[in-house]
Amino acid sequence: MYKILITFIFTFLLASKSYSEIIKKVNIINNERITKETILVFSNIKIGKDYTSSDLNQIIKDLFSTNFFSDISLNLVDGTLTINVIENKIVQEIQINGIKKKELVEILKKQLLLKDKNPFVENFVTNDIERIKKILKNSGYYFSSVNDQIVENQNNTVNVIFNIELGEKAYIKSIEFTGDKYYKDRLLRNIIISEETRFWKFITNRKFINPEYIALDKRLLKNYFLNKGHYKVLINDSTVELTENNNFKLQYNINAGPRFKILKSLLVLPEDYNEKDFVKIKDRLNKLEGEIYSINKLNKIAKEVDKLTYRNDYEFINASFKEKVVSKNELELTFEIKEFEKRYLKKVNVFGNNITEERVVRDNLEVDEGDPFNELLLAKSINNLKSLNIFGSVDYELVTEDNDKKVLNITVTEKPTGEIFASAGAGTQGSTVGFGVVENNFLGKNISLDTNLRISDETIKGAFSVVNPNWNYSDKSLIASIESSVTDRLTDYGYETSKTGFSFGSAWEQYDDVIFSPKLRTYYEKLDTNQSATANLKKQEGEYFDTSFAYALDLDKRNQRFQTTSGHRSRFNQSIPLVSEDTAFYNSYEFTTFNQISDMVTRFSIQGSAINAIGDEDVRVSKRLYIPSRKLRGFESGKIGPKDSGDYIGGNYTAVLNASTTLPEFGANLEKIDFQLFFDAANVWGVDYDSSLDSSELRSSIGLGVDWYTIVGPLNFSIAQPISKADTDKTETVRFNIGTTF
Repeated sequence: MYKILITFIFTFLLASKSYSEIIKKVNIINNERITKETILVFSNIKIGKDYTSSDLNQIIKDLFSTNFFSDISLNLVDGTLTINVIENKIVQEIQINGIKKKELVEILKKQLLLKDKNPFVENFVTNDIERIKKILKNSGYYFSSVNDQIVENQNNTVNVIFNIELGEKAYIKSIEFTGDKYYKDRLLRNIIISEETRFWKFITNRKFINPEYIALDKRLLKNYFLNKGHYKVLINDSTVELTENNNFKLQYNINAGPRFKILKSLLVLPEDYNEKDFVKIKDRLNKLEGEIYSINKLNKIAKEVDKLTYRNDYEFINASFKEKVVSKNELELTFEIKEFEKRYLKKVNVFGNNITEERVVRDNLEVDEGDPFNELLLAKSINNLKSLNIFGSVDYELVTEDNDKKVLNITVTEKPTGEIFASAGAGTQGSTVGFGVVENNFLGKNISLDTNLRISDETIKGAFSVVNPNWNYSDKSLIASIESSVTDRLTDYGYETSKTGFSFGSAWEQYDDVIFSPKLRTYYEKLDTNQSATANLKKQEGEYFDTSFAYALDLDKRNQRFQTTSGHRSRFNQSIPLVSEDTAFYNSYEFTTFNQISDMVTRFSIQGSAINAIGDEDVRVSKRLYIPSRKLRGFESGKIGPKDSGDYIGGNYTAVLNASTTLPEFGANLEKIDFQLFFDAANVWGVDYDSSLDSSELRSSIGLGVDWYTIVGPLNFSIAQPISKADTDKTETVRFNIGTTF
């Protein structure tokens, strides 16, 4: 019995021992299209190497991964490896039936795993059907059906046919918000991506139910409430309800909770860190105490840590916020900085960029292959991609491989970037119409093209512009434009002018949140006056050729570009003549600040401008400064200040002050109406050739503004009462404007 047991154990161990044999020769049989050389390359077989059974299994896996073969078998005898393959059929042609739009067909084909002239993999068919259904749903064809048909040809090829029944498009009829939401539905609709269908929104796809958009909507809503102080906000599951006419009602349930204040803030550093390097961060944290909680403010503090990561001393640091609720509406904030072991980014993969060049994505990343991995720089990279305004969503996945190396997978969802628009408006200042074509991702390079024509009672203007935000991959934008206009101001200003010219410029971030924008502008102008014009105006008749250099410094600290509720913005502009007959220098500075108290937003803005000519030269009347009615409500546009005879001639200096505050909602039925109280003050003065024409009186007004969001577009209405004015000024108590862009 003992001998039998020993024999069994020995036999088991011998059978379990890994098979091993040296490959001396390779034979490949039954291959038709795929050459022996190609098979050897993909199999990674090395003559003279000792191969185990595990190695042979890996060869099979490598060959199957090519999708060239439907069956593979190996036989290794006396050093000769025989590879027996059965090749997959080749896809001769992929047909998509049932769709008339060629653009949609091309989009579908790009997303398929199966490709023309590539091997036919049967498992891919089911996957491709699901891909087609998803794309069709995102395009509004929610009730579409897809079936496949495989046609085998005589030459070992197949035709793959997808038969599609689109059905009727299903639109978003309405978007509603329920629960403890605090804010108006109209405001919340402006935050999310999904849109209610309207007859003028015939271009955008956001009016259809899209699961990816809904997921993004939830993130946008949550971020908005977190910025408003609602630390415990919950965006519950959305509800999609199908109406009787096969449209959808989209509903988001929101539990905002109370607004939290930051009672106390604390900065925690490793013991061996120099606190002097973190003084700026600590000061910013201290300023948060007593303020409403805002996730954007916390992220801005995190940006200061970003700068420290570029220093060798703090290359591998990790910063995190920890909030602790201490009462029903107060919390303590801890900002902890930790050091971590060096980790490196092995590879970056980009997915979903069907139109956009991959280089556009990579050039906006703050991290690169081979660099030390930093989570803060990764977050900044994702924000950079979102700011391009060409992606509906940007997601990422981190995969850890051997030696703690990271693989970054970035998935983007491209959104429609082209727009054909028409606009129309009517108001007390006259009527306007406009037409245009905009493309924000030309050739997939994130290049913006804008062509437009605008016609008003006074002016006809056409323009074409090109913006390349990353020209020559230099992190600098390139801006070029051509424009032409004709302006008839003979009645009230005594002149008319026609201009044609072009400009060429750039823009980049010079300092933190400071954008520097230089520009070179050249144009030709012809100026004519009416018969009753004064001598001062008549001597300016003629043709002019002007070339100037202009630049702007823009410090933007607003929390968001649209629907701004907090922060401030400063902008300085200067134009310097290079070749000009009146050598006019232009300077302007504007400062605007926003503050939110409860549901009301206050806005305060001051602006000063000046234009002066060197020596005895006069500033051309078409270059002089005027006060538009949007800056000084209660007065007609451009019709205050110096006059020459009966003509308004503008001035060399302007000063403007605007203060306003929104009013709380008066009732549920007035949701689509915004009210605001405003105070405007302005003045224009100074003329080169006759200072006696100046009027130093400050113009001011107070009034009520109403924004009514109607089915045909926004209606802007204001009632203003001038407080101070000059006798020659033309006032305008009531002002309205209505129009839309679609």
